[in-house]
Amino acid sequence: MTKMIGTFVKGNLKRFRPRTPTRSQSDLQHTTVIVSRRGEFGLMDPQGTGQFASNVLVKTVCFMRCSPSFSQLPPRDRSSLLRHCWVPVFVLGLAQEKIVFKVTDVPSSNILHQILLRPVLTNKEAEQPTLAGVYRLQICLRQLWNLDLSPKEYAYLKGAMLFNPAVQGLSASSFIEGLQQEAERALQEVIHLLHPEDSSRFSRTLRAASAIQTVSHSLVTELFFKPVIGNTNMSHLLTEMLFVH
Repeated sequence: MTKMIGTFVKGNLKRFRPRTPTRSQSDLQHTTVIVSRRGEFGLMDPQGTGQFASNVLVKTVCFMRCSPSFSQLPPRDRSSLLRHCWVPVFVLGLAQEKIVFKVTDVPSSNILHQILLRPVLTNKEAEQPTLAGVYRLQICLRQLWNLDLSPKEYAYLKGAMLFNPAVQGLSASSFIEGLQQEAERALQEVIHLLHPEDSSRFSRTLRAASAIQTVSHSLVTELFFKPVIGNTNMSHLLTEMLFVH
């Protein structure tokens, strides 16, 4: 069923074909507009970027499902970690896959069109991501790219981000804390093996990963997946991808 869910996600992308971003009116009509009090913007190539991002999302959930330690956790703990930690693991996936994206300002006429289509904003819609949040995400990605992490480093770093004992309501928080410490120890060993002369690399890697925690879940969902999932609840989609067999 994982394959079927993955096919569902990718199936929504068949109509999206990467193309060279332009400032034509045709392109702007297909731009996912994010309206906030600090500006209006959208991806320059929502179709192409959305396809790459959806592939990373499928790999993110597969990473969780293929982790024996994660599979041993109680279902509620797995669900909580999924909801609270999928974005950091996803952002690490973006960095690992070298996904580059750009945002563009949207003309006021297009924004007016969006507002007229949705005249009443819900509380969630009123908390739209900001352009500053997009820049923060791009800075996080550049910091990770500058480290030039190996696949093993990314894998252990994802584990350290996934097994977060600070998530509220965990029934096996002590066990999860142990898993996080185990992932960090493994990461440190790999770094020492690959970069024995770089004594600060481990701390720099953890700092770069820590910065990912500031990335807004709503920003990632609105920016990358709105063109793909529409009004589908992201948490419900992730839960299906993780638990439906």
